[in-house]
Amino acid sequence: MLLEQARGVIMGVANRRSLAWAIARRCAAEGARLAFSVLDERTEAKVRPLVEEELGPGHLVARCDVGRDEELDAFFQAVDAYLEGAPLDFCVHSIAYAQRQDLEGRFLDTSRDGFRIALEVSTYSLVAAAQRAAPRMRQGGALLTLSYLGAERVFPGYNVMGVAKAALEAAVRYLAADLGPQGIAVNAISAGPIQTLSARGIRGFARILEHYAAHAPLRRTIEAEEVAAVAAFLLSRRARAITGEVVHVDAGYHAMGM
Repeated sequence: MLLEQARGVIMGVANRRSLAWAIARRCAAEGARLAFSVLDERTEAKVRPLVEEELGPGHLVARCDVGRDEELDAFFQAVDAYLEGAPLDFCVHSIAYAQRQDLEGRFLDTSRDGFRIALEVSTYSLVAAAQRAAPRMRQGGALLTLSYLGAERVFPGYNVMGVAKAALEAAVRYLAADLGPQGIAVNAISAGPIQTLSARGIRGFARILEHYAAHAPLRRTIEAEEVAAVAAFLLSRRARAITGEVVHVDAGYHAMGM
């Protein structure tokens, strides 16, 4: 198994349809022992039964608002206790948020507060997680985050989230440079559109799915399990020579022009 006896953190599972959950299931199937961070009590009430029913006992679920340093510190201290001092092997960051009003209309009309929130939650949270995860990766490891092609091109309704994802991809490269000497790989997966809860907040999302299926080289959209398979590989030691990359898992759509 790719991740046999590996110890990992999964940040950002919201429900069974989230990409983070697909990645968690694949990691567990590949032998990993997992610690989950969830935003609040409401999210925990959804995720904890999911973990217990589908993955079985032996995994940690704890709350963590990534906008609060004290909660990040408390979460990683809980991870330390859970792992009983053993080193961490990987961390998956699947956290993004923008205010609904900033995903409507023109990007030009993004508010100052909306811009700050999107960048802080969607981008800086990766840096904050890396600050705490990296010292615990005493034998090397892997950090992985999730992006989207809206970081590179304009998509209707993506607006400030596209800017946040562009910053996220730049952060991946800078973190890869900083953490490489410690044997820590840092990468992102740029996934094609998938019907998740967060995707429903993007105006015209159904039209985006149709466009991908019509124009991607493979003439289809993708499934969460396909993203999860690539994630498990990137988190494994077989991929430790890959870092600073944004790997597109989108049926080839990113390669196309007119």
